[in-house]
Amino acid sequence: MASSPSEFITPPPVVVESKGFAGNLPQRHTTDRLFQVAAWVATAIAIAVLGWLLYDVFSQGWGRLDWPFLTSFPSRKPENAGIVGALAGTFWVMIIVALVAFPVGVGAGLYLEEFATDSGLTRLIEINISNLAGVPSIIYGLLGLAAFVRLLEPITGGRSVLAGALTLALLVLPIIIVATREALRAVPEGVRLAGLAMGGSRWQVVWDHVLPAALPGILTGVILALSRAIGETAPLIAIGALTFVPFTPGCTEGFPFVNPLDLVRCPVNVVQSPFTVLPIQIFNWVSRPQKAFHENAAAAIIVLMAVLVLMNSVAIVLRHRFRQKG
Repeated sequence: MASSPSEFITPPPVVVESKGFAGNLPQRHTTDRLFQVAAWVATAIAIAVLGWLLYDVFSQGWGRLDWPFLTSFPSRKPENAGIVGALAGTFWVMIIVALVAFPVGVGAGLYLEEFATDSGLTRLIEINISNLAGVPSIIYGLLGLAAFVRLLEPITGGRSVLAGALTLALLVLPIIIVATREALRAVPEGVRLAGLAMGGSRWQVVWDHVLPAALPGILTGVILALSRAIGETAPLIAIGALTFVPFTPGCTEGFPFVNPLDLVRCPVNVVQSPFTVLPIQIFNWVSRPQKAFHENAAAAIIVLMAVLVLMNSVAIVLRHRFRQKG
């Protein structure tokens, strides 16, 4: 039976008018421009405030920066005070924080993202890690006081460099773990499937292919974590870090100037030595009423920013090299 030509004619589309949507493009474009202006104004205000703070710090502290300031110990006379004890303490604390937090944080992130099964315990750990990233730093200080200063005193030496570094390592561990997991998720799934298809084990694929590809993102998280750790004061005050230290860690005899790495002249165990750090020294000077101590605090802030920029620069160079290799 032959079909009529009308059966092959496509009916026109039915246009349904939506009563809840109004395509007012001029109004939406105006709103978009207003949002852009608001974003630029907020950015300009933030940059202006930062510039004003930097100008205030440099105008007060630049004239105080000299070699005696960097190689002298704190003093009740502001013109004789220096930061060598706090600078050495910051150096040792950050070295231990990096040595502890980096392998533990990256290892935990690797396990949770690549090897852990989806179970109730794993989900509970993930929720706790996300919550710990927002816990106030003073809580970590109280935890460090109870665990590292009192409970593990025979190992850490009490209120020591090791206790302070372990406390800060706990503080930054959630940041490193979350950054590691996000960097691993950014690696395409095809990399894992290709490695498994070639006969590699799960560990070989992760170690040889996934981890090198994710390492630049992991180092970004480590940079942020260490940047937070170097400026923390509250946890170290909670565990009892000293505010007046006339010696470098491990050198309790108080030499005029001691290289922080000079373990020959510093026979005392460095990690179990009392200490202070630059943020605590700055806090101590700022709380003094004399203007000269405020100038010392500004100079110490400049040194702290220089150490932070140097530390971040090294990490950025390493990240760039790993990214090029990938």
